[in-house]
Amino acid sequence: MALLARGTSPWFWATWILAIILAALAWRVSPWVWLAFLPVFAVGLLMLNFFRDPERTPGPGIVAPADGVVQSIDEWEDGRIRVAIFMDPLNVHVNRAPFDGTVRSVTHVDGAFVPAFDKDSDQNERVVWIFDTAAGELEVVQIAGAVARRIVPYLEAGGRVKKGERIGMIRLGSRVDTYLPPGVQPTVALRQKSVAGVTTLAEV
Repeated sequence: MALLARGTSPWFWATWILAIILAALAWRVSPWVWLAFLPVFAVGLLMLNFFRDPERTPGPGIVAPADGVVQSIDEWEDGRIRVAIFMDPLNVHVNRAPFDGTVRSVTHVDGAFVPAFDKDSDQNERVVWIFDTAAGELEVVQIAGAVARRIVPYLEAGGRVKKGERIGMIRLGSRVDTYLPPGVQPTVALRQKSVAGVTTLAEV
């Protein structure tokens, strides 16, 4: 059963309250009000889909932190490989821990708000997570996009985390990057769909 994600936008509640008011007015005052109700109701349904938070059973190995599509796989000079996952507005936007471990740090970094699929999105506002795990140091970066203007962390530094546990959400579409430990090779391919907490990014 799908749940409503923590950190839902205040727009969600405002939209549904407005829809209820318009429905009452249409029923009691004038049927013409249904013309205003229908688009508001449609937006409410879209938000209900966006803020859903289904239960997940963790997959094997290091798992994807986000639903979406693998946008890029890049090797860095320090030996790590970055796997970038792009989330569109129809994806579940609750992000999950890729492996069991400890949250070493959670750092908010101010930046721009260009579209998350743009190469310049590396300078966007972000939240950087560092996890100490048995597989090595794992870095997960939640990146805001042109529409996604709010990243909502669920955890704080110093706590233990289980693979697949919810760590936060990004509102309205964006990107999540995972930096695998040196020597760990990804098992996903470009344009492959991922399911947060389920899809295996790398075997360890």
